[in-house]
Amino acid sequence: MTRKPNQQRFETRAIHAGQSPDPLTGAIVTPIYQASTFVQDGIGENKGYVYTRSGNPTRLTVEACLADLESAESAFVFPTGLAAAATILDLLESGSHIVAHDDLYGGVYRLLADLAPITRGHSVTFVNFADSAAVAAATRDDTAMLWFETPSNPLTRIVDIEAVVAIARKVGALTVCDNTFSSPYCQRPLEVGVSVVMHSATKFLNGHSDLLAGVAAVSPTAPEGVALRMKYLQNALGSVLSPVDSALLLRSLKTLAVRMERHCENAMKIATHLSENKEKFGLKEVWYPGLADHPGHDIAARQMHGYGAVISLIVEGGQPRADAIMKATHLFQFAVSLGGVESLIQHPATLTHATVPEARRIETGIVDDLVRLSVGIEGVEDLLADIEVALTGTLDV
Repeated sequence: MTRKPNQQRFETRAIHAGQSPDPLTGAIVTPIYQASTFVQDGIGENKGYVYTRSGNPTRLTVEACLADLESAESAFVFPTGLAAAATILDLLESGSHIVAHDDLYGGVYRLLADLAPITRGHSVTFVNFADSAAVAAATRDDTAMLWFETPSNPLTRIVDIEAVVAIARKVGALTVCDNTFSSPYCQRPLEVGVSVVMHSATKFLNGHSDLLAGVAAVSPTAPEGVALRMKYLQNALGSVLSPVDSALLLRSLKTLAVRMERHCENAMKIATHLSENKEKFGLKEVWYPGLADHPGHDIAARQMHGYGAVISLIVEGGQPRADAIMKATHLFQFAVSLGGVESLIQHPATLTHATVPEARRIETGIVDDLVRLSVGIEGVEDLLADIEVALTGTLDV
């Protein structure tokens, strides 16, 4: 991740990029332009806006801020992360070949495994993208897209982004990186050659569990026409974020840096504590990219700034104990999703990845005794006490 000479720091850009005080009133916050249509001055004459689906000042402001934070040519916001993913998929001609990570969010897996072959005629090969050799072996001369997520959901596998980009360039394929777990604060894949980055902006970008949104950001180095095609598709499909939700997301971006700093700090302390006391807590595995024994730690250290806020655990005692642990926590609320200021705990096999066939889930490691933590920004001592009580029934932190 690089910063251009004289470029302001990420924390500053998150607050100011793409924004200026309202010229009419001086309002420091971008107004919500709720209008669905805009009065025209004459045929072909307007103030830059015609109809909110095609362009809205509030939406364009948050898109400009996100493009700056991701080092993108353009960014586009959608009603959900899956809407962003589906629109990215429409960049391809029907019948294309895609190589996809086998450890993706369940909704994206469903989109690629179930819908893409039927509705678009695509052929999708799933491989473990943490194994660059496997990715290279699965990539064909006619492969059109490589789609991956790092850290992955829910196993926190780390993908060598530069290696995937190199493989894609050999065959002229687009690369798509789901950057939801990291946010641009921790990782900016476009800066190392990825074509398109996507997010469920519902998660860390918003960070307050009160908004559904998605983002697709296109690299300045993507093949010519990709950004224009994304803009066309967003309008043609009508898959746009509302002005009110755009303003809410823009509000959230202003605190992204300070939130991510605390998320990462808390998660590192909790992951370290759990890893050092696995036997005491009845844990088989603790997976967090910041731990030195994580299989992808060295790669993560090279390509990330902070290791995110998601920790995955394999617990002793199978699903019954996993269920008991999730019922016993109080600060870690038992709920789907992640990336909010509040901590969450959930069971991927029956929630986020319930749409993945059981055999596929087990093959990739999404087993019944897997528990996923999304570490919030509460006091870390309180979080440690909460998870320890749930794991042992005693307070000893």
